[in-house]
Amino acid sequence: MKVTIKSPLDMHLHLRDKEMLKVVAPLSAKSFCAAIIMPNLVPPVTTIEDVVAYKKRILDAIGKENFEPLMTLFFKNSYTYEFLKKAKEHIVGIKLYPSGATTNSEGGVSSMDIEELKETFTAMSELNIPLLVHGETDGFVMDREAEFGSVYEQFATNFPKLKIIMEHITTKNSVDLLDKYDNLYATITVQHLFITLDDVAGGMLKPHLFCKPIAKRYEDREALLKVALSGHPKVMFGSDSAPHPIDKKECCGCAAGVFTAPIALQALAGLFEKNGKLENLQTFVSDNAQRIYGYSPTCKDIELTKEPFIVPSSYEDVVPMFADETLSWSITSIV
Repeated sequence: MKVTIKSPLDMHLHLRDKEMLKVVAPLSAKSFCAAIIMPNLVPPVTTIEDVVAYKKRILDAIGKENFEPLMTLFFKNSYTYEFLKKAKEHIVGIKLYPSGATTNSEGGVSSMDIEELKETFTAMSELNIPLLVHGETDGFVMDREAEFGSVYEQFATNFPKLKIIMEHITTKNSVDLLDKYDNLYATITVQHLFITLDDVAGGMLKPHLFCKPIAKRYEDREALLKVALSGHPKVMFGSDSAPHPIDKKECCGCAAGVFTAPIALQALAGLFEKNGKLENLQTFVSDNAQRIYGYSPTCKDIELTKEPFIVPSSYEDVVPMFADETLSWSITSIV
């Protein structure tokens, strides 16, 4: 059995910087034709000069691979219409992090007050620049995303022309919002389609499955599976692949992030085939994203075949999801 994915896209990717960038960027560039790159570096990507320089470092790291890094800015209330008009030719969106919500987000937004955000949101609406949101409050960890639902509703109703992407959704509550507001869309990761909190901490703690937002309940996973497998027009694949070196994962104070970039397509092919929805994989990993973002990628065909793929124990100093396990699908051709 074979399936060919045309122009697979990863709409939420962490490539980090420096030595880590050199390790992980070629892995995404090999099997995807483009990806939206997260801006939460240290310091974060907040200027046009930052965007241009970071994109160059990515292109240098991937060599001759056919891959386009789609760049973003780290959200600041101080962005003006004039600045964003100049920035638009270099970016595909702006990423909003609540302060302290996840890795390297300390410089994020401390208040979700509509009046404080109004000027920048209005400018983004007029310029058709999407808002990408890490949607969590600072409440109890299992409730943070659900609590943020009311914030999404305020954003959607007060700025109806603003395209809002709910990043890496993990709850049934977020799924339900998709059909309630025309301007809300979502990305879904590999790990949240496979695991619940039981897999992370129900037995021995598995640090390489720990991420933010944390994996949730079985009913949440089922809701995510339903919209992803059905080809729901408002959801798209975003790996949130977030590499950390082994010593930052297997330690006290484990860093949040699951590294899935090199195994994502293989794992998704197995999941969609298992559920009898292999015909919808193309929609989830490319077609919806192209339509939602109005993006036309350079064509790259990835052929996957139903034959065993043994996931490496690590890629240099980064441990992937399913390390040392055997997946049922392999990438057999890249054109």
